[in-house]
Amino acid sequence: MKVDIRIFFLATLVAGLGATTAQAQSVSTPPSPLADAQLTWQECQRLTGNNEARLACFDRWAQQQSLPAAAVPPAPPILANTPPPTPVDTSMPATRVVSVATVDGCRDRQYGSLSRFWELEAATDCGTFGFRGYRPLNVSLGVAAHDPETPTSPAPGRNGVDRAYQAQDMRLGLSLRTKLAQGLLTHDDPNKRDALWFGYSQQSTWQVFNENLSRPFRTTDHEPEIIYSYPLDYQLPGGWRMRYTGLGLNHQSNGQDLPLSRSWNRIYLMGGADLDDRYIITGRIWKRIAEDGSTHIDPSKDDNPDIEDYIGRAEVKGIWNVNRDNQLGVTVRNNLRPSGKGSIRLEWLKAIGDPARSNLRFHTQLFYGYGDTLLDYNKKRTVFMLGLSLVDF
Repeated sequence: MKVDIRIFFLATLVAGLGATTAQAQSVSTPPSPLADAQLTWQECQRLTGNNEARLACFDRWAQQQSLPAAAVPPAPPILANTPPPTPVDTSMPATRVVSVATVDGCRDRQYGSLSRFWELEAATDCGTFGFRGYRPLNVSLGVAAHDPETPTSPAPGRNGVDRAYQAQDMRLGLSLRTKLAQGLLTHDDPNKRDALWFGYSQQSTWQVFNENLSRPFRTTDHEPEIIYSYPLDYQLPGGWRMRYTGLGLNHQSNGQDLPLSRSWNRIYLMGGADLDDRYIITGRIWKRIAEDGSTHIDPSKDDNPDIEDYIGRAEVKGIWNVNRDNQLGVTVRNNLRPSGKGSIRLEWLKAIGDPARSNLRFHTQLFYGYGDTLLDYNKKRTVFMLGLSLVDF
């Protein structure tokens, strides 16, 4: 009987020590909420301090999406010992749908238009020295309110002669760019990508219906430029987010001899913001520079010394993605002077085919003001255009 009492007390002591140890363990290492919770990809994304836990979290999130609840395996030990991530600031809307790794880069439509266009994020990077679209490639029929006027300029020897050009013509647009370098200031940032670009645009007006003049090209404007883009992510009032800023150096000329030669150089500051990728606003403000790099323009030697007073000194473009098939746009230029000269361009683009797979658009445009072409920089024109455009390729 004495032996039984000793055994009883010994067993009780062992059980008490075990319970105490288990309680101490439960106090010192509480289970992580990540172990049994229904995870979201945002919670996994915020585990930046432990790559192994981050990968395990994404694996478990993928299992929860694809398997029935009863078939989801237990959480790995690394998740059970991982502290929960910092809560998300819900006042700052996400700029993309998911952040799972992708190989689509600048063509991945889960990212915003501005991010894809300027390759602002690591996941939207398509590398250097590949050719991409810049402004839309387009072919359209243009009909003006009246025939083109005789080209003039206040500079000596720059007035053209009157020719029997017609009000209707064909418009042909070519525009390409390539990324020359990236990571110049962002370096190895895991999310942001700055870039240096070279772009070239060309717009021609072809008098294809004018058989009396042998269907000539009336003018072709050439526009090479160097552009630097830098990613931003600043919250603005109303849910808008500032997405990028940048600098550009631009040359534009029509490649003709006197008296029809027209050309100018400018340096500009640019930026862009969006609201849920449905509304987009971009802008540029520029300063003209002379051929020698100075800001002084000599009227006696310049083809078009007053071009800024007509084409303008700033530009704002607004885009409304009405739905997956339709986009409306407006571009306003102004000379920032009391005269208020400039232009306005209204656009409607409609997708041809599935917009997730096709970049071809039916394009309607109405232009009113100065600068329809470089040759007409100081002539006010109203032109309606109808055609096809290839965008964002």
